[in-house]
Amino acid sequence: MAARSRALTEEEAAEWARFAHRVAPVRGRKVVAPPDPATDVPVPRPRVKEAGGAAVSRAVPLGIGGQPPGVDTATWQRFRRGQLSSVRKLDLHGMTAQHAFLALRAFLRTAQADRVRCVEIVTGRGNPDGGGVLRRELPLWLNLPEIRPLVLAASHPYASNAMYSHAANPGSVRLLLRRPRA
Repeated sequence: MAARSRALTEEEAAEWARFAHRVAPVRGRKVVAPPDPATDVPVPRPRVKEAGGAAVSRAVPLGIGGQPPGVDTATWQRFRRGQLSSVRKLDLHGMTAQHAFLALRAFLRTAQADRVRCVEIVTGRGNPDGGGVLRRELPLWLNLPEIRPLVLAASHPYASNAMYSHAANPGSVRLLLRRPRA
């Protein structure tokens, strides 16, 4: 069966050109010119209509370690310091990226359905040169449309002797899950 193809949107074409500019071209191929930064204007996020007809903005991208909007300071501090204990743990060591993604998605859906508030995902530290594939991919996976609505916040585990939580264990991420709506 032949794969379907579609034309790239202007935003996708600009993103591809920015990416292609960062890599070395194959010998004998032309270099794609990057878009002009002066004309590169951020595109406003589209508003999505809910069933009730009210327009809402899409979720803000989730970063690991920063306090996201929608989490009060007291809850964020308890979560970041490890005072909210993780109830479940998913270890992705030894998995391929595709298998790890599928396991993560199923794990988060099950945890939220069981009303678990805090979970831990172990990716491993990876190699000293650039980290591991799973460690690099996890933040991207957390921002996918099928996973982002489940996760409220993300932070590295806290170490009592470290001033900041990211110094504790970069090979593990704790997630604060959203409560399921009734």
